[in-house]
Amino acid sequence: MAASGAALAGFVVAHLAGNLQIFLGQEAVNRYAHFLKSTPGLLWSARLFLLAMGALHVVTSAQLNREARAARPEPYAGKAYIKASPASRTMFASGLIILGFIVYHLLHFTFLKLHPQYGQLTDALGRHDVYSMMVLSFLNPLICAAYIVPVFCLCLHLSHGLSSLFQSLGINTERSRAGLAAGAVVFAWGLFAGYAIIPIACQLGWVKLP
Repeated sequence: MAASGAALAGFVVAHLAGNLQIFLGQEAVNRYAHFLKSTPGLLWSARLFLLAMGALHVVTSAQLNREARAARPEPYAGKAYIKASPASRTMFASGLIILGFIVYHLLHFTFLKLHPQYGQLTDALGRHDVYSMMVLSFLNPLICAAYIVPVFCLCLHLSHGLSSLFQSLGINTERSRAGLAAGAVVFAWGLFAGYAIIPIACQLGWVKLP
């Protein structure tokens, strides 16, 4: 669970780095997208690896959830949370939302099934105009909400998952626990700010169509 989560968190960071190029303009985004499409070996190796990590994470999550339920077949008569945070108590639910969002995201931007007209956009060099596709999409407030809300759930998930990761891998100590937990929270919400600023910038006109 921890190892697959770490791999997926690494992808989230790399993906954000690519997406933030929208602030560099059309040429930067389209050049990056064209590079990925022109190296199918690299692209599909990454996709298959992420698919394997995602499947492993989901399966392991379901197994751990089942084991936890089996360990206490009778529910508590009442619950009073002392240390469990909202993030830790909603890990399974936020995970399901993230899974649904991944499917939506792939259908939207990767396979162009939800808005096939964006597949016809090209720039002056004849490349797929990914920049304009992103801007046009995020000019729609509903699409903005469909991204910002699941990304919030993702970062809520990460804020607990990353601190638990160190515990699961056995590299957490009494001295480092508080610092790692605080670092995980800062890291997770920094990612949220990075992802959320893209649709917000499109809505506010900070990023414009060419």
